[in-house]
Parts: sequence; structure tokens; C-alpha cells
Amino acid sequence: MTDTLLMHRSIRKYKQNPIPNTILDYILEAGTRAPTTGNMQLYSIVVTTGEEIKEELAPCHFNQSMVKEAPLVLTFCADFNRFNKWCQQRKAEPGYDNFLSFFTAAIDAVLVAQNVCVAAEDAGLGTCYLGTTTYMANKIIDILDLPKGVVPVTTLTVGYPDEWPETTDRLPLEAVVHREKYHDYSESDIDNHYGEKELLAIYQEFIKEHKKETLAQVFTDVRYKKDDNVLFSKSLLDILEKQGFMNHP
Repeated sequence: MTDTLLMHRSIRKYKQNPIPNTILDYILEAGTRAPTTGNMQLYSIVVTTGEEIKEELAPCHFNQSMVKEAPLVLTFCADFNRFNKWCQQRKAEPGYDNFLSFFTAAIDAVLVAQNVCVAAEDAGLGTCYLGTTTYMANKIIDILDLPKGVVPVTTLTVGYPDEWPETTDRLPLEAVVHREKYHDYSESDIDNHYGEKELLAIYQEFIKEHKKETLAQVFTDVRYKKDDNVLFSKSLLDILEKQGFMNHP
């Protein structure tokens, strides 16, 4: 299992082989063994295998080809709908219509997603996370008929790999690990931690392609722009309001 974790890579090209139900059930069961707040399991997993719904979901993920090509698309949702209904049917008054509750359920959903990811890769499958889920959550809610109290948080495409790319670079351990307390970064720390990454050929190509001076500018000016962040932040806050997670006394 340790090898599986260390060899993780995002797979964006898949063979058309269907995933046997026994393997699907195995990776979903592994997902449900993830840690969860108070053992409340504040998540749901929407399993999509049908071509029609994958076709509808594709634009929500900026038409990335693997959404339609992967045999399996899993949407992980923060879900208080089920828990709220249980409370109400057992003469208990739920108080989970607030941002903290959404945040709690979102953590649950992401933990489940990562368990599924590791189990899938351990079973010989490939996976790819789609960060576009929260950008287009309102459309995903409509397509998947998600009721109030349910918000999509992340998505995994899953299937047998039809490519085997190199593992993605990572910052050195000392860049992300703080011993005992957080130790802020000096200018030389930043230079040391990011220097090797900045010199990689793939990132040098990014800089040249986008006519930028530094790799950081590719991130701030092209890939994750402030205007986009503000736009999608507002959209997500509106969705949380609509789905019942922004009650303010």
C-alpha cells in the first residue's frame, strides 16, 4: 500500500474496459472506512457510468476528455440531508444549517475520496481528481438532482490506465513539514524550496508558452487568476446559501 501512495500519478487516458462490480464495491467500501466526524458519515458518493449523464457532466469540468472517456465518474458530496432527516425522524432538532457544518461535511467527503483513490490504484485502476467540481457546483447540483443540504465537493475519474505518465514533482519534505510549531519562510527558504521545481523542463516550457518571466506568474496570471477566484468564490457562497448552509442568527 505504501508503494501505491508513493507511485500516485493522475491518469487522464483510460481503456474502455468496464470496471467489475466486485472491484467497484471494494473501492467504495474502502471509501466508507475513512475517518469521519463523530462517525456521522456526512457525505454521499454519486456513481456515474452512463454515457448520457457523463455527457452532461463534461461541460461542468471544462470538457476535459476523461470525463466522457473514463468508465466511471465519482462525485463526492458534503451531505447533511440524510443526517438531518434521521434527526427529524428521531425527535431531534438538527442545527446544521451553517458554514461550519458544510466545512465539516466537506472534510468528510474529501477523506472518503482519498480512500477511494488509494483503493482504486491499489486494485490496478487509474484516477484523476477534478478540481472543477466546486467551480460549477450549481450545474452539477441540477444534473445529479442533489437536494438541499448536499453540495458537490470533488470528483474522481476512474478506469484502467491507457497511459503511464511520470509521477508529478513535489516540493521537498522540509518545505511542507514544520516541527513542533510553524516556522515562517525566509526569502532564501523560498528560493531553496522552489528552485528545483522552477528549473524543470515542463515548467520552463510553461513560462515560455505564456510569455511570462517566472513560474509564479503562470499561476497568478494564467492558471488561477484572482478574477476567477473571486467569481467562483461568490458562486460557491451563493450555492451554500441555496443549499442551506449559510444561516446567520
